[in-house]
Amino acid sequence: MLIFAGGALGNYPWELAQSPLYAGMGDIRANLWHCLLSSFGDGWLLLLMFAVGLIVFRRMDWFERPGARGYLVMLAAGLAIAVGVEWFAVYAVQHWAYTNQMPRLPGLDVGIAPVAQMLILPPLVFRIV
Repeated sequence: MLIFAGGALGNYPWELAQSPLYAGMGDIRANLWHCLLSSFGDGWLLLLMFAVGLIVFRRMDWFERPGARGYLVMLAAGLAIAVGVEWFAVYAVQHWAYTNQMPRLPGLDVGIAPVAQMLILPPLVFRIV
C-alpha cells in the first residue's frame, strides 16, 4: 500500500505540471480530476515495477538498497512501461492526444515528459517508501 500511495502522491504534481502538453486539458476542474485519476494509475505502475523487481531479485525488499542492478531494473521497467502506455493510449486506442508543445522521442513518437516521469520519480518514491 505504501508503494501505491507514494506513487500516487508523488506523481500528482508531475501530472499537473505536464497536463498543458496534452490536448483538451483547458478546464481546471476537469484537469485536477483527470490528473488525480492519472496519478492513481501511476501508483499501479509503480506496483508493477515493484513486481518486476520482485521477479528479478526474488526479494520483497529489493528496492530498499537497490544498488546498480536495482536502479537498472527501475530504469528499464520505467522506460518499457512509459513507452508502452503512451504508445497504446495515444496511437492504439486514442485515449489521449498531445499538443504541439509535447516534446517527443524520435522514432517512437511518444512524449518525453511522461517517459521522464517514469524514469525519475520511481527511484525517488521507492527511496521515500
